[in-house]
Amino acid sequence: MDIQHPQLRKRYSFSDFLYYTAFAAVPFFTAFYAIFNRSTGWFVFYFLLCLFSATLLYRYYCTHCPHYTREGRLTKCMFFPGMPKFFQPRPGPLGFLDKTIVFIASAVVIILPLFWLFQQPGLLIIFILSLSVFWVTIRRNECVRCIYFDCPVNKVAQDLKPGEDVSCCSD
Repeated sequence: MDIQHPQLRKRYSFSDFLYYTAFAAVPFFTAFYAIFNRSTGWFVFYFLLCLFSATLLYRYYCTHCPHYTREGRLTKCMFFPGMPKFFQPRPGPLGFLDKTIVFIASAVVIILPLFWLFQQPGLLIIFILSLSVFWVTIRRNECVRCIYFDCPVNKVAQDLKPGEDVSCCSD
């Protein structure tokens, strides 16, 4: 059954966080395990790199999102629920620098463990499949009903997007 007009996602629950964290955990733990099997030093480096990349994502991507820009001191989104808003909200579309930083940070986190994963083909397959399932799940279930209409990967149907009055984020 194809969902033509899903409801816009204005709020997330803790179970949404658990659901997407479980999907994201598989490729990350696969990468961590593959690297840790070969080098503790590289594992620590990669772990810190992942934390740094998450911080960059939070700063350059999340600060534009309506879930971040709404009232309150804590975020209410599916990836960082309850996280303090360390950065100024910046509503609107991502700039070129924002997109570049987010793309590079994400690419490095995905590409770096490939050296160790190619040495362990079973883990490489798990990594690729789980990363693919995570991406497809987000695209299929969230991008089609996301309230961040300026996101470069937003897939909400034009007829569901509000006009100039963007009152979608208040309840």
